[in-house]
Amino acid sequence: MKKKIRRIVEDNTSKRGKIFDYFIQTLIILSLISFSIETLPNNSIRTIKLLNVFETICVIIFSLEYLLRIYVSKKPLKYIFSFYGFIDLIAVLPFYLQGALDLRAIRVFRIFRIFRSLKLIRYNKALHRFHIAAGIVKEEVALFLIVTCIFIFFASAGIYYFENEAQPEVFSSIFHSAWWAIVTLTTVGYGDVYPITVGGKIFTFFILLIGVGIVTIPAGLVATALSKAREIEDKQKE
Repeated sequence: MKKKIRRIVEDNTSKRGKIFDYFIQTLIILSLISFSIETLPNNSIRTIKLLNVFETICVIIFSLEYLLRIYVSKKPLKYIFSFYGFIDLIAVLPFYLQGALDLRAIRVFRIFRIFRSLKLIRYNKALHRFHIAAGIVKEEVALFLIVTCIFIFFASAGIYYFENEAQPEVFSSIFHSAWWAIVTLTTVGYGDVYPITVGGKIFTFFILLIGVGIVTIPAGLVATALSKAREIEDKQKE
C-alpha cells in the first residue's frame, strides 16, 4: 500500500501521478484566487461563508497531502526540512494558527508549490541543462555580482558628491543615494530621484552607459552556458 501511494504522490510520470499532480496544482491556483477574492471590500456574507468553506476544504486536502508525503518519504525528516516540505507546511499552518495570529498573507507562498509541475518528465531535460549551465558560469556570475556591487557603491558615492548640496533631502548620504544608483544602473529609471546639477547629469550619462552593460552581460553568460550545456548533453548521449 505504501509503495502504491508513493507512486501516485511522487511519480509524476504515471497516469495517476499526473492526475494527482494536476489536481493539487489546480487546487493551489483556486485557493489563491479565493484568497484574493477575500480581500475585496464589498463581499456579501454568503460569499464570505462560501470562501471560508472552500478554504477549509483546501486546508484539509493540503494537510492530507503533507501527511501522505511524510508517510511515503524514504527519509521523512529530510522531506520535512526540505524547501518543499517547508512550503507545504506554510500552506496549511496559517489556517491552524489564525485564532492566535493573523498569518493569512502567508498563504501566498502556495504559489511556490506550483513549481512541482516542473518535475514532469518533459521538463526534466531543460532543468538538467540549467543545472549544468549554472555550474559552468558560477564563477563568472560571482565575479559579475562583485563588480556590480562595486559599481553601485561608486555610483552612490559619485552622485552624492555631485547632488548633496543641491538636493540635501534626497541625496543626504551615500546610503540614501544607493537607491538612485540601483535604479539607474539597472536602467529602470523611475524618475522619483534624479540629478539637477550639470555635473550630476554628466555623471548620470556615464552611469547609464555602464548600466546597459550590467543588464546585458548576465543574459550573454546564461545564453553561452546553456549552449555549452546542450553540447555536453549531446556528447553524453553519444
